[in-house]
Amino acid sequence: MIILVLLNSCGKSFFRGADARKVSPDPRERVQKNLEEGKGFRLNDAVKNRVGRGGNFEFASSNELWKASLDIIEFMPLTSANYSGGIIITDWYSNSTNPNETIKITIRFLTNEIRSDAIDINVFYKKCDAEFKCVVQKNNENIESELRREILKKATIYQKQTKAKNKTFYPDVKMGKD
Repeated sequence: MIILVLLNSCGKSFFRGADARKVSPDPRERVQKNLEEGKGFRLNDAVKNRVGRGGNFEFASSNELWKASLDIIEFMPLTSANYSGGIIITDWYSNSTNPNETIKITIRFLTNEIRSDAIDINVFYKKCDAEFKCVVQKNNENIESELRREILKKATIYQKQTKAKNKTFYPDVKMGKD
């Protein structure tokens, strides 16, 4: 009771009425207007997005660097791909020509911008002999730089496609510099 009195004593009344001339008598129109103004939500939509799907992961597909990285290393099995953590880790991979040599790649995302220092790539080699004694090495600048170049090239293509698509959806909106 005290809270209601305090709220009512503020400048505007807590329980103010609506002007019947400005509010539609149709409840569907009122709900739609409230949703457009950001004053409400539909419980049905919130439940639909959560139940049975495990979440909505559309945000990852909008990041061009993330998509490009996954496309470039698609032939390799993944151990971990954590968008919120900003890292992709592949499993050890070998081709059929030399099964004693395997490769593992980690890609860390430092920023969402498409630039050369936006991703940190590490390539690990594991060479095993006939007795299964293995040596792991990290240092192959050629593959790291080639991967970086291919990822950035593909990410740039994705970014241009996204801008072109947005221009067709919103022709009146001025986009930034191309």
